[in-house]
Amino acid sequence: QVQLVESGGGLVQAGGSLRLSCAASGRTFRSYAMGWFRQAPGKERKFVAVIARDDGITQYDESVKGRFTISRDNAKNTVYLQMNSVKAEDTAVYSCAAVETLYSRGTYYRPEEYFYWGQGTQVTVSP
Repeated sequence: QVQLVESGGGLVQAGGSLRLSCAASGRTFRSYAMGWFRQAPGKERKFVAVIARDDGITQYDESVKGRFTISRDNAKNTVYLQMNSVKAEDTAVYSCAAVETLYSRGTYYRPEEYFYWGQGTQVTVSP
């Protein structure tokens, strides 16, 4: 069992920056690929970014590419999402998720591929 706890959400002005953190506890963190998803009111949960288990391979949704950066610190059992140049359309509840995998370079994009989820943290971007 893995527990995930997000932090760092809040209110930010358009063009500003915010860093989200997701602390994991339980089993071996580096066995998991880690993803960030977001869900705006009335909309489906959408993929934002993923980082592979070991090799640090990352993938991003086109809407955040070049603005957001996902990273992980396996020594601290934490994954981060650095959000720069935020826009009003980035407003959503952001959740981190974990999937245990044998593939060091594996990346996963669909919510149903993930086994563990955090409770989410609200990010609101003001105009």
